[in-house]
Amino acid sequence: MLVDSHCHLDFPDFSAELDAIVARARAAGIGRMVSISTRVKQHDALLAIAERYDDVVCSVGTHPHHCGEEADVTLDDLLERAKHPKVVAIGEAGLDYFYDYGPHEAQAPSFRIHVEAARRTGLPLVIHTREADADMQKILEEEAGRGPFTAVLHCYTGGRELALRAVELGHYVGFTGILTFKRSDALRALAKELPADRILVETDSPYLAPGKMRGKRNEPAYVVETAKVLAETRGVSFETIARETTENFFRLFSKTPRPAAAAA
Repeated sequence: MLVDSHCHLDFPDFSAELDAIVARARAAGIGRMVSISTRVKQHDALLAIAERYDDVVCSVGTHPHHCGEEADVTLDDLLERAKHPKVVAIGEAGLDYFYDYGPHEAQAPSFRIHVEAARRTGLPLVIHTREADADMQKILEEEAGRGPFTAVLHCYTGGRELALRAVELGHYVGFTGILTFKRSDALRALAKELPADRILVETDSPYLAPGKMRGKRNEPAYVVETAKVLAETRGVSFETIARETTENFFRLFSKTPRPAAAAA
C-alpha cells in the first residue's frame, strides 16, 4: 500500500471524473489520499469530497498565495473546522517568495496562526515553502521554542540545510514527481540522505506529474512512480519504500484511520 499524502481533489481539473480518479488510485494500491485545503472559505466543498469517499481525508488551511484574501480567517476558525473527523491536518500554509500572489508581509502572520492551530489540535501542519528557506527555518525554530508541533515540508524543493534542520526539529519531508525529473540530482541526493522514518511521498496533483507522465495532468495513482524513483535513489526495494512511507504517514497523520487490512 502507498499513501498520497498531498493532492487537491477539489480542484476543477478533477471535477468531471472524480470517481474514476479515485478508482484508479485504489487500483494502483493507494490506500489513503489526503486532499489538501488551500482556502478555508472553500473548505465546505473540500469536506464534501472527503465525506464522499472512505479513503479520502482532508486538511484545513490557507495557502500563502491566498493569505491576503483570507486575512480574516482566525485561529478559532481553524480549530472549529479541525474537529471534523475527516480533517486530519492543518494547512497547507507557509511562505512562498517565488510568486507574488500572497503579500509577503501577510504570509508569516498567517503561517504562525496555522502553527498554533497544529499545536493546539495535535494535528500535523502541512507546510508550503518556496524560495524562503532562511525565513522558514527561523520561524520553525522560534515556534519550536513555544511548544511542540509536528509538520511536513510538502513538495520539497528547498535546500539541504532547511530539510535537515526540520528533521532535527521532529518534522517530515514530502517528495513529489519533481524527484523523478532529470535535473533533480540535488533533490535525489537529499532524499537519499534523509532518515527513513522522516520521508513521505505525494503527488501535489493535479500538478507535477512524474517523469513518465510529463505534460499530463497528475493524479493520485501516479504517486507509485515517485515511490519507485525514491526506492531506486535510496537503494532499497519498492516494497520497503511503500512500507516505510506508509508507516511514516500514519505516524504523522495519526487521526487518519488505517484500512482494515493494514490495521490487522
